[in-house]
Amino acid sequence: MATTTNTSASRWQDQLILLLGLWFFITPWVFGYPIPSLQAWTAFISGAVIALLAAFDLYKTYFWAVTINLLVGIWVAVSPWVLGLAGNVALMWNSLIVGVAVAVLALWEMRTDPELVKHWPGAGHAT
Repeated sequence: MATTTNTSASRWQDQLILLLGLWFFITPWVFGYPIPSLQAWTAFISGAVIALLAAFDLYKTYFWAVTINLLVGIWVAVSPWVLGLAGNVALMWNSLIVGVAVAVLALWEMRTDPELVKHWPGAGHAT
């Protein structure tokens, strides 16, 4: 029973990450990015990866899936500067907010979900 409670308690992070991924996917239309363009492809690919992995995590949580979402969240946050698109203020702030939120939520889930905590260095093999 405790596992079910802990697992369902962590589902809110996956739900929010899923919504953030969907939001990031549709931002080229919302903000009117040129399609095709570098910023649109970044939003489409990153948003789809975030949303798909979060949806997958709602079914069963795996450390690798949360780790990939963490890394994609970091990429989304820094992508405006790496790709030289930081001059577009709406794109920059949207990417920064979505990326940081995804990364923070993924880390939060990694540190609070009992199935994921045991993968952290120094956590040992507690049962």
